[in-house]
Amino acid sequence: SALEYYAIETQKLAKKLLELMANNLGMKKEELHESFDDGMQSMRMNYYPPCPQPELVIGLSPHSDGSGLTLLLQISDVQGLQVKNNGAWIPVSPLQNAFIVNIGDIME
Repeated sequence: SALEYYAIETQKLAKKLLELMANNLGMKKEELHESFDDGMQSMRMNYYPPCPQPELVIGLSPHSDGSGLTLLLQISDVQGLQVKNNGAWIPVSPLQNAFIVNIGDIME
């Protein structure tokens, strides 16, 4: 099915990102692979249509991602993701055909 295909491709992407991160950290790629081989992969799809009154939108409460990596694909121009930098919340503009890679708590 299409969902299985995307899950496999997403897993391949995550493994490649882990290899690149290990290389940049001066580690052997197997070290990070071993840390995540028996881990869990999940996929969630959300749709947030544009709201005519954005000031009334109730989003997720501020949080950190507890995972190793979060791969986020924003397929619309609806802006919602924010990152905290030096105490201020900064909006992340969607970039067409690109994943946003969040380093989760486990990786940090």
